[in-house]
Amino acid sequence: MSTIPRTMQAVRLMGHGGPEQLVHTREARTPSPAPGEVLIDVLACGMNNTDIWVREGAYGSETDPAEVSSWRRGRSTLTFPRIQGADIVGRIAAVGGGVSRDRIGQRVMVDFSLYHRPEGDDSLADIDYIGHGRDGGYAEYVAVPAPNAHEITAEITDAGLATFCCAYLTAEHMLDRARLSEGERILITGASGGVGSALLQLSRVRGAIPYAVTSPGKEEALHEIGAEDVVLRGDGDLVAEVARTADGPIDVVADLVAGPLFNDLLRILRPEGRYTTAGAIGGPVVQLDLRTVYLKHLELHGSSQGTRTAFRRLVRYIESGRIRPLLDRTFRLSQLHEAQRAFVEKSYIGKLVVVPDRHWDAVGAPHAP
Repeated sequence: MSTIPRTMQAVRLMGHGGPEQLVHTREARTPSPAPGEVLIDVLACGMNNTDIWVREGAYGSETDPAEVSSWRRGRSTLTFPRIQGADIVGRIAAVGGGVSRDRIGQRVMVDFSLYHRPEGDDSLADIDYIGHGRDGGYAEYVAVPAPNAHEITAEITDAGLATFCCAYLTAEHMLDRARLSEGERILITGASGGVGSALLQLSRVRGAIPYAVTSPGKEEALHEIGAEDVVLRGDGDLVAEVARTADGPIDVVADLVAGPLFNDLLRILRPEGRYTTAGAIGGPVVQLDLRTVYLKHLELHGSSQGTRTAFRRLVRYIESGRIRPLLDRTFRLSQLHEAQRAFVEKSYIGKLVVVPDRHWDAVGAPHAP
């Protein structure tokens, strides 16, 4: 392995606010792995909505939706400066005490969740994540707990592999929470994004029948990913359009949009149906008629991140080829501002990924903008 430099390229989040709070440097201190940790030479890192919302402090509080707050709200572990980036793929360059040196050189995908409970306890009540509670992968190197670094042997590009981590774990946990099973029909909002497109694939893995809600122009791509059919958002009465499109009642709604759609989504569910959400890109404050909930005996599930068990399941899906990467574009790490502008436009299918300039310059990167 090459010598690990004292300083590295990174993008630091200096505080809550606009993109100007993301400051690019080539003089960040390279971390050293503590006991039980590994140091990863980052080859690619995927982008997520959480990056934007944390930067903006857009999570509000339970008493004030407009309050500037991070992902953990009043219990935030976010300190500045912070290197964000959760979807980390790379090679282990060094190990801390208690970790076998045989791991050096392994190509790994990182489970970004910071679990504060022992193995076997799947409660996520006090969970945190890499890129929030500790530095993440918008850098040349990152140190992570050794159990979080999962070796991957599948023949997928580094940038392709970086599309899976956060989006697919979030999606898999949403489906776990909703207990989606074979033969059931699921309606997915925000279906063209990272989590939405993951939900389409993972629903098919379970033998379920997914229907996608999206904007015009994305229908063909979503059919190719696995959508049984597509309903266009804003194209008339959503409840009537879903009833016309779906071949039977909707058992589960997996919602990433919320906003004005929320009450219609509850109306779309069959009696005793299940609603699960992990995002609110259309607006987090919604109108709710509780009579719809109790008269239809509905279940409502909040969901964020996922369990160790779910992540290991994703690794098996990747290694067996049951899910495939959906990489739209790749950016240099030094282009993170441009990458975030492209991200918020939502004019793509799947994921955007950044690559440290050193690796881009050495080998080039596919799907360059």
